[in-house]
Amino acid sequence: MSKLVIVESPSKAKTIKKYLGKGYNVIASKGHVRDLPEKRLSVDIKKHFAPKYEIIKGKEKLVEELKDEAEKSDGVYLATDPDREGEAISWHLAYILGLDTSEKNRVEFNEITKTGIENGMSHPRAIDQNLVNAQQARRILDRLVGYKLSPFLSQKIRRGLSAGRVQSVALKLIVDRENEIRAFVPEEYWSIDAKLIPKGSRKQLTASFYGNKDGKLKLENKEQTDKILSDLENAEYKITKVKNGRRKKSPAPPFITSTLQQEASRKLGFQSRRTMKVAQELYEGIELPELGAVGLITYMRTDSLRISNDAINDVTEYIKNRWGEKYLPKKTRFFKSRANAQDGHEAIRPTMINLEPNSIKSSLTTDQYKLYKLIWERFTACQMAECIHKTTQAEIEAGDYIFKASGYVVDFDGFTVLYVESKEDEEEKEKQLPPLEEGMPLKLKELLPAQHFTQPPARYSEASLIKALEENGIGRPSTYAPTITTITQREYVTRENKAFKPTELGEVITKLLQERFPKIVNVKFTAQMEKDLDKVEQGQEQWVDVLDNFYGDFEKTLKKAKEEMKDVKIHLKEDETDYVCELCGRKMVVKVGRYGKFIACPGYPECKNVKKFVQEIGVKCPKCDGEVIVRKTKKGRIFYGCSNYPNCDFVSWNEPVNERCPQCGAILYKKKGKKPMLFCAAEGCGFQKAIEEED
Repeated sequence: MSKLVIVESPSKAKTIKKYLGKGYNVIASKGHVRDLPEKRLSVDIKKHFAPKYEIIKGKEKLVEELKDEAEKSDGVYLATDPDREGEAISWHLAYILGLDTSEKNRVEFNEITKTGIENGMSHPRAIDQNLVNAQQARRILDRLVGYKLSPFLSQKIRRGLSAGRVQSVALKLIVDRENEIRAFVPEEYWSIDAKLIPKGSRKQLTASFYGNKDGKLKLENKEQTDKILSDLENAEYKITKVKNGRRKKSPAPPFITSTLQQEASRKLGFQSRRTMKVAQELYEGIELPELGAVGLITYMRTDSLRISNDAINDVTEYIKNRWGEKYLPKKTRFFKSRANAQDGHEAIRPTMINLEPNSIKSSLTTDQYKLYKLIWERFTACQMAECIHKTTQAEIEAGDYIFKASGYVVDFDGFTVLYVESKEDEEEKEKQLPPLEEGMPLKLKELLPAQHFTQPPARYSEASLIKALEENGIGRPSTYAPTITTITQREYVTRENKAFKPTELGEVITKLLQERFPKIVNVKFTAQMEKDLDKVEQGQEQWVDVLDNFYGDFEKTLKKAKEEMKDVKIHLKEDETDYVCELCGRKMVVKVGRYGKFIACPGYPECKNVKKFVQEIGVKCPKCDGEVIVRKTKKGRIFYGCSNYPNCDFVSWNEPVNERCPQCGAILYKKKGKKPMLFCAAEGCGFQKAIEEED
């Protein structure tokens, strides 16, 4: 008889089977097999929040197959993902298969390699009930909030709305930032740059106005700036101080889930959901020539910066062989995880450092290659020597005023030979300066005054939102991607230039929650809930107590809100239309039903007139006299078509605009991306021009 190993995904099962060989049967549960049913609360609050689990609909046949395989096996190992969710899946599988949860039948694979599989199989353990309870508490907590609060929002605002502990706080962060932007009052300020040439040199340097001998001066208006420019008309420029120095720049730590999502967003333009999907594929195994199925990275849901000694030894040897010993740090570099990090797994790293990205590129999809290259380079760079800059700072006297210039040259590139971390707001790069000496006269080429205005805080991008959630202790590595997906798909926020902007619906929901359920959208309260769940995982807190402490106050707050808002219905401006009901003359409104949006008369039930919802973009069809409307594929992807379909077959993935091509007269289309363009789709034309995206 063979031993049965149950994992979560079929692709992982295939990879693990290769390493275990004969005597083992590896099959996949395909995720959860038992959960709280969707159509009812399924939590008995009066009986200490007892959950009522059921086999997930559609998985009955799979469960029977698992039972049959378990019965004819000489032992069962539960090898689901090494996190809370995976622990809970193993616990549910043990219940369904009648396994003893106190037996050592749970194994963990931090990496899907021969070493990782052997280590996992040689250290079986009992199911960790604390991990299970932490997951159960989170699941029940989210179910209580979702199933109690969502109907209230749907009744007061619009059908089909949802609320959640993490998603509502994420939405509030976006709404709060938008309110900051609206309240922002720009302040005027000026700058003066001097283009200067050192005596005997052809190289130019740029110095910025600093102030006078008494200190820094802030240029607040044109009059003040013009006065200084007038004073500088006949000034002589001379270097009074030169300070040369060295600065060291250290590499970024290896990736954890949040930083991987942030960097993939900034460097690759990946949304978090896409990043995690590709990372899962790399972890579970990729078919490589001669090697077969190999897991290329360690487990991708982690907030620990720990690196195994074997991995450090391997990457150190690799760096020495490829770049030489001078590219190694003086001592091995270790990174400290944040205070509340779970240390069950290593940081995200390649499982085999010798598998260079380019050497396996042909075996990877484009997305897999890009993400693997990012992970491989970041990890390798984290164990490389510092980058060293030679810096120069110069103080320049011009009459009664002072200018300053700074720059650097790279003395030793170190880790930057391979990888440089991107930043959300890229700072203006310092320029290289020509050789400078104290007392050196400078020739003025030109003075460049410029007016500026202070800028409001930027809207959250996906990267900066994930960073804010992590810094505030909101959610866990596995929650960031689904949270962002939820608030986007439910149209609480839209993306503009890759930044999140709340819709009217999102703002109204946040306002209502803040007024009636302040704890639900309170950052500190939600962060404390995460800490309480961590305490459950560590065995320091009972999961029922955590739920009890939350629910008592939540239930009272919900009851009070229902009573005080009994006859209140919040109407959204975005739901109003210009369509006039032909039956009663009222302006019709957008409503949401079981099958999506539709247009209805607000006089219901007296007037029951309804129409199909059509979203026009104000552009005439280029093929007929119809209107171009927004449509969606079954998977939710937006495209554009004619309102006269099927009589007119016009469709386009790109949005048409009310502008004609200056070369051929055809309609132009908008192409989004890093550099938005208007382009002509007419065959043989090729016209295109850059456009500025609207705020």
